[in-house]
Amino acid sequence: MMIKRCVVYAKDVSRITGKSVRYGQLVLRKARDFFQKSKEEYVTVDEFSQFSRIPVPLIMEYMD
Repeated sequence: MMIKRCVVYAKDVSRITGKSVRYGQLVLRKARDFFQKSKEEYVTVDEFSQFSRIPVPLIMEYMD
């Protein structure tokens, strides 16, 4: 499997959940809080997988 990106954006969360981009921003903010990251730091695919309990291969299907 070729990794295109290693970070998750709000648009990716929106595609995965089927909800709005604004909801994706909220989920990423919660993930940053969970991992005690500042708002300038990125959430990686692995971190988002741990936070959401969605397997990495499934997340990668929704990323372009």
